[in-house]
Amino acid sequence: MVCNRCKMVVKSELQKLGLHFMHLELGEVDVMEDLSAEQLEILSKGLNKTGLELMNDKKSILVEKIQTTIIELIHYTDEQIKINLSDHLTSKLNYNYTYLANLFSEVKGTTIENFYLTHKIEKVKELLVYDELNLTEIADKLHYSSVAHLSNQFKKMTGLTPTHFKNLKLKRRSTIVNM
Repeated sequence: MVCNRCKMVVKSELQKLGLHFMHLELGEVDVMEDLSAEQLEILSKGLNKTGLELMNDKKSILVEKIQTTIIELIHYTDEQIKINLSDHLTSKLNYNYTYLANLFSEVKGTTIENFYLTHKIEKVKELLVYDELNLTEIADKLHYSSVAHLSNQFKKMTGLTPTHFKNLKLKRRSTIVNM
């Protein structure tokens, strides 16, 4: 689960089955009852209809927790972590970072760092499209050391400069308006 809508879907599916939960977080839910095989199957099918997946194996769950921690950090909080990402994940998930990194790479076929940077660039794109913040404010919000660092990373990951990306959006808008 990576968004609040996902949490609402999971809550709804649990309620349909008359199940209760202690807590429901992004990527995780603790159900109070022991679920029968039939209930697990019904829950799994209900979640699959909405594009979600029920995970039972510990490795997949831990990888999901890594992803959720990163997504929450980038998309849902404005807090700046005072330590590096590896230390943040280690303290949040209580696992050695080397283990987390190796597991993530094995399951996802990419590194934690690449996943993190990809999400940061997606957030930059989102903020550029909304056009509420300038590049300096975006760099500050996403904890880049400088606008130049953000611009270089953006260009490396997308092939475009942030300004060019923003202008493409504006060009697309003016084309639609002129139709």
